[in-house]
Amino acid sequence: MARNPSLQLAALATVAIPGLDVVATRAPQRTTADYRYCGVLDDAGRHWVVQAPLHASAAIALDAESGLLRQLVTAVRDGSLPFDVADPAGFAALPEGWRVMVYRELQGRELDLDSLRPGPGPTASLGRAVAAIHELRGTLIADAGLPVYDAASYRSRRLAEVDDAARTGKVPPALLARWERALEDISLWRFRATPVHGDLAAENVLLANGQVVTVVNWSNAHVGDPAEDLAWLYAAAPEESLDTLEESYAMGRSEPPDPHLVSRAQLYSELAVARWLMHGVRLDVPDIVADAESMLTALALQVEDSDPIGHVRPVVQPAPEPDPVSAGTPGTSGTPVSAATAATADTAGGTWEVHGSLDPDDGGEVVAVDFGTAGTPTPPSPA
Repeated sequence: MARNPSLQLAALATVAIPGLDVVATRAPQRTTADYRYCGVLDDAGRHWVVQAPLHASAAIALDAESGLLRQLVTAVRDGSLPFDVADPAGFAALPEGWRVMVYRELQGRELDLDSLRPGPGPTASLGRAVAAIHELRGTLIADAGLPVYDAASYRSRRLAEVDDAARTGKVPPALLARWERALEDISLWRFRATPVHGDLAAENVLLANGQVVTVVNWSNAHVGDPAEDLAWLYAAAPEESLDTLEESYAMGRSEPPDPHLVSRAQLYSELAVARWLMHGVRLDVPDIVADAESMLTALALQVEDSDPIGHVRPVVQPAPEPDPVSAGTPGTSGTPVSAATAATADTAGGTWEVHGSLDPDDGGEVVAVDFGTAGTPTPPSPA
């Protein structure tokens, strides 16, 4: 690209949109691992954004995204999506044979994860926004030529990613064993595939007046596991905001989220670091590889004493003294309950009170068994 990339992108905007008269460059002016962005101002006072790929893979992804965006714009207009998306206004060729995309500047500021709090506001709006993505028609993704996976093929894809990372020799063995165990636990992989954004992160979610108003960067969209779009939140959002997030997300879905959604989100939050490693390996960027190695080492230490992903640990707590009047009544302190019965309790409701003895020979009376999912470790952000 030219010595002054912003001026080159501004010039390309006039090629992409015939008759556009650019008078100045404006924010955003930023570069990611995949794209360079340049804001421009035209003579009518309108703000535009020029998005240019930096390598062949990004160019392919941008072309695929542009096809999806046209369909998403329709979903915005018919009310299926409660936020805005980029509406491609034109394209221009780069010397490498790739294309830049030009679209009107989108409203909102990047999400600040630390601003998420319980109750109405940004957290609830974010949960509804993610749910709306997962309620889109799967054919919308397929028609745009983007990948479609069912639960089995999605799991196979994740297994392949772990295998690729393992072959680099740069992933701590304890992490590999942890990930492989989760991937081999078939019970975690029973879910209905939905459209997913595939790259939700704070910089891709824009807010205004406490509400999600724009979601950008759809190049990784596909039909797959909805847990993928929640992984970043379980990894980095304030813990006190998660109940509100889950409630608003569940209310926005037409069916209840599957019981292992959080466990898979936890797995994906960890695998994001392995993906960062493979990104550096494939692009042959030593700094990215070194950064990912450091992050993997830190993650291995962080989860060293954690339960396996998906593990449900029963916590036995004392319960109030039994009512003598009810002694001997079925389902109260006079009725023993086997350990097998307790082990197969429905965990979806949280605390499950078992009246009776877990072992008729141990003299036990009343216990309360709290089935809770182990806490989600927070790997450093790969971005």
